[in-house]
Amino acid sequence: MDLAGDGLVIVVPTYMEATNLPGLLDAVFSAVPRAHVLVVDDASPDGTGQLADEIARRNTSVHVLHRAGKLGLGTAYVEGFAWALARDYRFVAEMDADLSHDPRDLVRLLRALDDGAQVAVGSRNVPGGGILGWGLGRHVLSKGGSLYARLVLGSPVRDMTTGFKVYRRETLEAISPATLRSNGYAFQIETTYRALLRGARVDEVPIVFVDRRAGASKMDRRIFVEAVWSVWRMRLRERRGGEGRLI
Repeated sequence: MDLAGDGLVIVVPTYMEATNLPGLLDAVFSAVPRAHVLVVDDASPDGTGQLADEIARRNTSVHVLHRAGKLGLGTAYVEGFAWALARDYRFVAEMDADLSHDPRDLVRLLRALDDGAQVAVGSRNVPGGGILGWGLGRHVLSKGGSLYARLVLGSPVRDMTTGFKVYRRETLEAISPATLRSNGYAFQIETTYRALLRGARVDEVPIVFVDRRAGASKMDRRIFVEAVWSVWRMRLRERRGGEGRLI
């Protein structure tokens, strides 16, 4: 596998990220110079979408998908995944726009796929992983939510709520993004859970998540509550035979 990002597209949802976007893109192309980036902007009032358009005019590896308003993280990824799967990319990644995810870690995620994984997730909950800049409350929400999901769903993956992942194309197709129903934390849980149900090998690569330096977090208590009941919906759907092993 070419670890410079050939055949890779990175889906990056944005809302009010004009301050962070240029630095993120510079760092991505420094790490994986042959990758492409799809910015999915939810009509950001600060001009993030227009800034992305300006960058795309100068860099043909940057693409922009504009949405009508703030429609949610999960649906942004679903639309971004559909865009990617309609093209010839072999690998599809997702990551935050706020510089919390280090683009240099993309190389290690790609290496995990090269070693046989079908999904590689950036994990804060394995040795070598961690979180910098969060208070106790956010630590409890994140780690507690991930542990709760693991227990309910019987998942071996320690970081079920991470938003930093790379999928092989065929695995993402098997997950069937158009039928995903969750947002926020629950969306990340559901994508990993579906991959596991379909027999995919999911490898955890340790990352250090750094709290955003600019802008405001989009995560709130309502999104966490959604995750709590959504994991039971996922589990019940499995018992009714709504999920199958496709790969």
